[in-house]
This record gives sequence, C-alpha cells and structure tokens, in this order.
Amino acid sequence: VDKDALDTQVKDRKTQEAAEKARNEELANEMKQNDKIMCMLEERQKNDIRNLNKAISEFQKNFQKPETRREFDLSDPQALKKDKPARLSDNDPRCTVSGLQKFMGEDLNYDQRMKFQKEQFREWSLQQQRDWKNALADQKFADDLYDKNRIQLDQKTMEQQRKEEENKRAVCAATKDFNRTQAAELVERRKLEKYQKMKDDMTEISSLLQGDLLSENPEQAVSSFGRHRVITDRWKGMTQDQLMAIRYSQQQQVLEKLRLKEEERQRDAEWDRQSIQAARAQLVLERHQQRQNRECRRALDNINAELSQEQKSKNIYLKEEAYSNFPTDQYYAQFNTTSR
Repeated sequence: VDKDALDTQVKDRKTQEAAEKARNEELANEMKQNDKIMCMLEERQKNDIRNLNKAISEFQKNFQKPETRREFDLSDPQALKKDKPARLSDNDPRCTVSGLQKFMGEDLNYDQRMKFQKEQFREWSLQQQRDWKNALADQKFADDLYDKNRIQLDQKTMEQQRKEEENKRAVCAATKDFNRTQAAELVERRKLEKYQKMKDDMTEISSLLQGDLLSENPEQAVSSFGRHRVITDRWKGMTQDQLMAIRYSQQQQVLEKLRLKEEERQRDAEWDRQSIQAARAQLVLERHQQRQNRECRRALDNINAELSQEQKSKNIYLKEEAYSNFPTDQYYAQFNTTSR
C-alpha cells in the first residue's frame, strides 16, 4: 500500500471538507441574518396594518354612524315596529294587485272557512265509506254467485271426466286382452322356432364331431406323393417330436436372452456406482468451496465493520472539533452591527 499517497489523499479530502464547511457556515450566517431582517420587516408591516385598521375603525365610529347614512331606512332594525301592518282588512285600499299582499286563501276568515271545509270533508268521507260498504256488499254477492256457478261447472266437469275414465278403462282392458293373446301366440311361436333351431344345431354338431375336421385325424393330411408331404388345407399340426424340438430351441433362446440382460444390468450398476461416486466428489468439492466463500465473506464483513466504526468515530471527532471552533462572538457582533 502506498501510504504517502493515501496520506496525501486524506489531507486533500480534509482540506476540501474544511473549505466546504466554511462555505456552508458563511451561507448559514447570511441566511440567518436575512431571516432576521425579514422577520423585522414583517412585524413592522403587521403593526402598520393594525394601526391603519384601528384608525379606520375610529373614523367610521365617530364620523360615519349608521343613522347618518342615506339608505339607513333599508337596514333599520326598528323598521318593522315603526311601519304599519301590510293589511288591515280584506278591503284595504293599499292592497292593490301589484302590491302582492292578498292571495287566494289568505283572507281574514281563514279559520272559519277551514272549519267549514273540515266538516264538509268529514261528510264526504262518511259518504265515501257508505259507498265503499255498498260496493263491498255488491262484490260479495257477485263473488257468491260466481262461486255457485263455478261449483256447478266443476261438478259437470267431474262427471264428464268420470265417464271418460270409464271408457278409457274399458278400452285399456280390451287392449290388454288382445295384447295378452298376441303375447301367448308369440311365445308359442318362439318355442317352436327354438326347438327347431336346437334340433338343427344338434344335427350339425353331431355331423361335425363325427367328421375328420374336428376329430383331427392325422391320416387325412397325408399326401398321395409320400408321407413326408402333407396337404396344407387338411394338416392339423406337428407331431410331439417336432414340438419338443421347437420348445428346446425356444428355451435356449430364453436362456441366452436372460444372460444378455444380466450382463446389461451389471454394466448399468457399475455405471450408476461410478456416477454416484462422481456426484459425491462434486458435492464434497462444492461444500468445501461454499465453506471457503463463507469464511472469506465473514472476514470481509468484519473488515467493513471495523472501517465503518473507524469512519463514524472520525466523523464524530471532526464535528466536535468544528463546533468547538465556531466563532460565536464574531457572529453576534456582526449581527448587532447590522441590526443597528
């Protein structure tokens, strides 16, 4: 590590931080001074506005009273007490059409008229109730008459349905008898057909059993050109010696196939064993590599933590040193001079 270069970089960085810190402190002092001046100007403006509003209120109270205004009669709170009523009687000459002081239903005899209207409405209600009761009685009479007619019609309909059901039952009984007769004839005809078919089948079976086809007579397949030749359409199979030879050949083939399968199984087992060993070796190598990576990461984390702690301590030290060297007396002297 080039320690001199690192020290030079640290010094340059400290110099830059000190310059930036001085510039920030100067800007902060200017901002504080400007804020103080702004607050003083705002306070002065608020006082001026307050004094102006107070002077306007005093002037209005002393020289602009409501009674001296020309339109005071429009907003006089005692105007209703001083004024006459809008209407003294129904025939008041002041209540013209354009005055809009008298409308239909707003006469002075309103209470008596309403009482008469209520009595009239009560009479109409009683008359309506009587009419409603008479209508209900008429409706009930009409409903009773309708129910009687409907009962009579239902009785006639039930009688007609009963007759139709009796006719249907008679037709169904005749149909059942006819179907029963047809079914008996069908059963008898099927029995005869079955018996005839069974008889024909027995005859055919007996003829087949007694023939050379099903009895498999080996003599029928012998050719007239020699016993070593057969007739293909009559040949019924090989002899026991020929079958034993074929079966022996098949057994040899089965044994050979089993031997080949065993060899293939052994090769597959050896290949699987080698694959498992290779996989285990790869797994051991990967775990070793992961362990090394974790150790390296842990060491790097410890180094980063130490560097971070050292950087935090250095920043705290620099801040404390900066606050201890802050020129408070010079700042207050400059601020007092500016205020004066």
